[in-house]
Amino acid sequence: MTDELAYATIEELAPRIASGELSPVDLTQAQLDRIEAHDGRLKSYATVMAESALAEARQAVDEIAAGNYRGPLHGIPIAVKDLCYTTGVRTMGGTKVLEDLIPDFDSTVVARFKNAGAVLLGKLNLTEGAMAGYNRARQVPVNPWASDRWTGVSSSGSGVATAAGLCYASLGSDTGGSIRGPSASCGIVGLKPTWGRVSRYGVLDLAQSLDHVGPMCRSTWDCAVTLEVIAGDDPNDPTTLPEPAPAMLTGIDGGVAGMRIGYDRRYASEGVSAPIAEAVAGSVEMLASLGAEIVDLTLPDFGAYMADWPTLCSVEALYAHLDHFPSRAADYGNWFGAWLERGSSVSATDYAAA
Repeated sequence: MTDELAYATIEELAPRIASGELSPVDLTQAQLDRIEAHDGRLKSYATVMAESALAEARQAVDEIAAGNYRGPLHGIPIAVKDLCYTTGVRTMGGTKVLEDLIPDFDSTVVARFKNAGAVLLGKLNLTEGAMAGYNRARQVPVNPWASDRWTGVSSSGSGVATAAGLCYASLGSDTGGSIRGPSASCGIVGLKPTWGRVSRYGVLDLAQSLDHVGPMCRSTWDCAVTLEVIAGDDPNDPTTLPEPAPAMLTGIDGGVAGMRIGYDRRYASEGVSAPIAEAVAGSVEMLASLGAEIVDLTLPDFGAYMADWPTLCSVEALYAHLDHFPSRAADYGNWFGAWLERGSSVSATDYAAA
């Protein structure tokens, strides 16, 4: 598999698959070969689903040949964070306590990928419970660009696999930065959707009121088409938004001329690493040069809200892990175990106030 093909975007691959020029079986096998060659070092995958992936790829070939092309993800090899229930495949959530959890149904996002004809290569590593630290029983993903650089938390496996050309799109989850951080650290495009835009049914919780599931890809177009597939109302998740998801690709090639973009210069620079602040300012200048209208604005002080975030998240994480904590506290890692302890020390009054 050439690097050019490994790092291609879905936008580039989909027409070739639809026309029959590129076989999903060949593409999937090439990805599996690449995972075998590189992931021993990168450690992005918790579980590789080679046999079922090839079966799904063969099904895609047959369907497309019969004229039943389902759309841009048909035959595209993707992967999901190991929080997402997948029938018959263990879903560990980065923990030791769930290493024997084998769901008998698919999460809604996995089911929607399958309905779109995507090929599921496997499940991706993450921090324990999707928080900040790793469990000693699980592997720690390595940044593909420099092994001494951070991968971001907690969707680190998703960021690494997508950046390294070990899948063409992945899913992450974001409770306090865990799509955005790994995407920035690994140099890809990540999107934290509006809360309720994507179903969380069958996705292990960190904090129910704060969790988001979203795409991590190598281009904006790929993120848009992936979000189109997974978004929408779900009767199994009463927190999903009832109105239809917007068409994500509408106007995506139209440029930014005339678009109004709000920018708080203070918020984008105070307490922000200088190179990042400079990059944001440079991006704003670029958008302005392309015709966007930059609107100066002042955001409210988020300090009080951010101070309440640990209270909400730790209590809701404790609730999600009541079956195993504190009864199996020794099987948790130091970081996440301490986080759950923190949740257990919060009063009902403090949680309600937060």
